[in-house]
Amino acid sequence: MNSNFKRYIIFWISQALSQLGSSMTGFALILWAYTQNGSAMTVSLMSFFNYVPYIIVSLFAGAFVDNHSKKKIMLASDSIAAVCSAVIFILNVGCGLQIWHIYLVNFIIGFMNAFQGPASSVAIGKIVPNDKLTQISGMNSFSGNLVTVLSPILASSLFALGGLKLILSIDLLSFIFAFLVLFLILKVPEDTPQKAEKKSMFSGCAEGFRYLRGNSGIFMIIITMALLNFFSRLTYENILSPMILARSGNNSFVLGIVNAVMGIGGIAGGIIVSTGKVKGNSAKMIYVSAFLSFLLGDITMGAGRNLIFWSFAGLAASLPIAFINAGQTVILYRYVPEEMQGRIFAVRNALQFSTIPLGILLGGILADYVFEPFMMTDNPVAIILQKMVGTGAGSGMAVLFLCTGVLGALFSFISYRQKTIRNLEIEK
Repeated sequence: MNSNFKRYIIFWISQALSQLGSSMTGFALILWAYTQNGSAMTVSLMSFFNYVPYIIVSLFAGAFVDNHSKKKIMLASDSIAAVCSAVIFILNVGCGLQIWHIYLVNFIIGFMNAFQGPASSVAIGKIVPNDKLTQISGMNSFSGNLVTVLSPILASSLFALGGLKLILSIDLLSFIFAFLVLFLILKVPEDTPQKAEKKSMFSGCAEGFRYLRGNSGIFMIIITMALLNFFSRLTYENILSPMILARSGNNSFVLGIVNAVMGIGGIAGGIIVSTGKVKGNSAKMIYVSAFLSFLLGDITMGAGRNLIFWSFAGLAASLPIAFINAGQTVILYRYVPEEMQGRIFAVRNALQFSTIPLGILLGGILADYVFEPFMMTDNPVAIILQKMVGTGAGSGMAVLFLCTGVLGALFSFISYRQKTIRNLEIEK
């Protein structure tokens, strides 16, 4: 096994543990925030303030990443995120934690992630052999979804034992371990052509857009994924937790199980992809997987009224995600020159994730002010929908899931029919 690949595996394990700590903190904060006023909009704004700076800064972060040490950028970004967790810890111990504190911390973390994301992507391309990229995508999907499985269960148990401060303490300890592994073990080659000629952040953004304009297939994948992100963020990022809590009598155990099953689906997909046996048309893999995720996941999630249906929906929605990510990974590393990867990945992040804040905000607004009130009326359409999703609190959010399921599946089908996307598999 390649020595750099071995180091990457150690790094991957350390990052997974750090992600577990951060995810437990995030889960506990969502429960804490929702119990303050029972509003889906509160949860939506937590994600909104994380994504907005990420998207704006990503437009200009690419050239900075190409011109500077990827390892130092990753170390600095992770350190600032740890400081934010420490601030939340201090506020919680002093009984002064408020929702706006979480918004501010999420804003700072989103800002730093705009640099950390492309730096990590470029570093992976330098460390991992090309024939291992699909496996790495599967490994990352596996670890990410294992975190999804474990974090709600562990967070609920630890919260009962020691409250938010215990979870935050574990989060900080996991960061220290990941930081030491990155600092002492991981070696990232930095001898890129861009070292000789450093360019401004603004010129890097322009170059990234010019490259994408000249590569219409990749550009179309990014744009279509942006719209699919919009549909998914109308619900899963912000509406899923409030909907299940509302429809289960605020049963956090049920919510934890559904989140865990979603993680299991992602783990299964990650294991399949990481075997390296997933071959064939990468573009087709992206859109067929997205189609199945929306059709089987979202629609069942909205129509379901108990743990069994919600769990099946979570499994159906999450399992295809690893295949979507793997398809994108293979295509991007295949086509994008190494010396431009920082700029392209940064611009890709800005474009592909630009719709997420809008989806998050709109989802919260539609849930609280449109669908929930509408489902409490005697409108003939509402009565028909009540037969499909049931009545009471959460039924409006369930209808929103039906809408995203139909729209997301339809758009996935239409996207793959685009000639520029299908031609990617013909050209190389």
